[in-house]
Amino acid sequence: MKIDANLSDDLAATPAGAARIEKEGYAGIWVGETRHDPFLQTLQATNATSTASVGTSIAIAFARTPMTLAYLGYDLAQYSEGRFILGLGSQIKPHIEKRFSMTWSHPAARMRELVLATRAIWDAWQNGTKLAFRGDFYTHTLMTPFFAPSPHPYGPPPVYLAGVGEGMTEVAGEVADGFFVHPFSTKKYLEEVTVPALLRGRAKAGKADLDGFAIAGPSFVTVGRTEEELAAAVFGTKKQIAFYASTPAYKAVLDVHGWGDLQPELTNLSKRGEWDGMADLITDEILHTFSVVGTPAEVGKGLIAKISGIYTRTAFYDTWKADPALWPLLLDATR
Repeated sequence: MKIDANLSDDLAATPAGAARIEKEGYAGIWVGETRHDPFLQTLQATNATSTASVGTSIAIAFARTPMTLAYLGYDLAQYSEGRFILGLGSQIKPHIEKRFSMTWSHPAARMRELVLATRAIWDAWQNGTKLAFRGDFYTHTLMTPFFAPSPHPYGPPPVYLAGVGEGMTEVAGEVADGFFVHPFSTKKYLEEVTVPALLRGRAKAGKADLDGFAIAGPSFVTVGRTEEELAAAVFGTKKQIAFYASTPAYKAVLDVHGWGDLQPELTNLSKRGEWDGMADLITDEILHTFSVVGTPAEVGKGLIAKISGIYTRTAFYDTWKADPALWPLLLDATR
């Protein structure tokens, strides 16, 4: 099990933050896409480190084309000496159409084709094959030597895809090297829905199992050294669980546990702005289903026991303003 860490979106703090994460012993560093271009932060993190993997979690795929992603991924794979991971996600329709002014349609099928097109471009650069990709959404048939990067010893980066629904999850199993699990997931949902969908995708690619396939994602941790710290952590985690549970797209996770009726109730509270009241509806049973709760030692050991056999790498997902001194203690407890 690899334990990773997420960088904040503070550009000025990125180099020091990445260096600290590596020094503390985390295996990988992830950069999200919110206020800044994630590839710039990835470059900053790469410059500040030498051993940790560095990846996007996630870069918005449909805001870019396969060709732009191919250049970014191939260059960062070379520059990082093989440490870069290209993590992609779809975002949602309003952001793609209204923020990025790009096309949204058939997201699972489009994502599948985007990854295949990107791989075809990489194959042309790395192995000298003729670029002749023609699909329903993307066409790439022109690549002259003047615009083709030289092959390099590290080759193209691994591609991880994020998803929640079964369609996108199946696509990840078929065309990607790894899958990002949404934090609003449970072991039961993963075993009954996510893993079977990944296996269906792997079967389409002629692979019988998940060997060599990465399953990554943040894990809720609710941790405190004192009763006061733990109480604050419990409230913060319950509030975040309630936020996710109020979203119709995530109702399927609740349904697996027979908690589906909670979703519309939470949605109504969210529309009235009653955020603290939403947390009150999250029972201790629900809390412990989504999160490991306790002292750093208890949470570290409990987390590994909970996700081993499914995840290959994870990161701590805290939802309150925790004392930074907690994280080295928690990391040590996972070993």
